[in-house]
Amino acid sequence: MSIERKDEHDHESWMESRDLTAIEEIYLTVLLWLDRRLRIVDYLEILENMYYKVNFQMPKSHTEQYNLDNKFWYWYPLYALGSFSTIAYVVAAISGALLGFYYAPGAGASNGTPDLAYNSITFIMTDLNFGFFLRSLHRWSAQVMVAAVFLHMLRVYFTGAYKEPRELNWIIGIVLISLTMVFGYTGYLLPWDQLAFWAGQIGVEMSLSIPLIGEWVAQLLFGGFTLSQSTVQRMYILHVFVLPFVTTGLIAVHIGIVWMQGIAEPH
Repeated sequence: MSIERKDEHDHESWMESRDLTAIEEIYLTVLLWLDRRLRIVDYLEILENMYYKVNFQMPKSHTEQYNLDNKFWYWYPLYALGSFSTIAYVVAAISGALLGFYYAPGAGASNGTPDLAYNSITFIMTDLNFGFFLRSLHRWSAQVMVAAVFLHMLRVYFTGAYKEPRELNWIIGIVLISLTMVFGYTGYLLPWDQLAFWAGQIGVEMSLSIPLIGEWVAQLLFGGFTLSQSTVQRMYILHVFVLPFVTTGLIAVHIGIVWMQGIAEPH
């Protein structure tokens, strides 16, 4: 694609000749300003052409083949589970970012001092304005996300939506549900209460049970063979810095492939 612009149309004169509303004029002015610098219209046209070319190659579903679209309305809620999980992920991300202003990952109780992580959770739940609501929102959105992702995978499997040509998106979905489980486990340990401690201990034991690399995995993920300050720091870094970027990137790829291929109906 040449870097020289092909369209020499006088857009400003065209806009003056039109009876545009204030909103339309602002929208077109911003679009033209961005297009002169970033060529976004060219790239939007490329995406549009790619969408139609890929979508044209998709095999017809039963509803398309036999024109039965209005007969399958009862399937529609099941086809919104992916959207539910994405919305729950966004809510969990926003509420988690707000909780991050007040949470401190610290577990140093070896000298008898209280645990910093547990105390910060207690502060959020009892002293912070709307803290109880904020943590509950984060917790429930995470649980809704886990349930929606699990049901979404069941719907894809039992409707055969994983078959050719959607195998790649099915594999990405398996990776995403695995990351969701890791998200839940790392978040479960962050309050550093009794439930978190014994869940962490189970994690250490499971890591040590892995043949050959068990000790290395326990040291990498939990900072040793017993739970300590390093365990909370590792869970915090995974939960806040590593998993969000990986998961967000894969969700973008997943949605992009769905956008190009279309939603698979029952086959």
